[in-house]
Amino acid sequence: MIIFLVLIFGLFYFVMIRPQRKRQREHQTMVQELQKGDKVVTAGGIYGTIDSLSEDSIVIKVESGATLRVARGSVIGRREK
Repeated sequence: MIIFLVLIFGLFYFVMIRPQRKRQREHQTMVQELQKGDKVVTAGGIYGTIDSLSEDSIVIKVESGATLRVARGSVIGRREK
C-alpha cells in the first residue's frame, strides 16, 4: 500500500510539478534577458516594443505611439524582430 502511494506521488511530481517549475524558470530567464528594442506580448494581449527598462517594470511603445508601463512579469513572450 505504501509503495502504491509513493508511485502515485512520483507520477504526480513528474507529470504536474516538474514541468510547471521548468516553465517558471524559462519565463524568469526570458524576463531577465529582455532588452530595449525587443518586441514583446503582455499577459493582457498587448503587443509592443520595449522602450525602456527598470528593475521591476518596463515601458512598452505600442503601434499607435502610446507608451505603457507594465510589470516585467506581465510579459509572456517575445516576438521575432
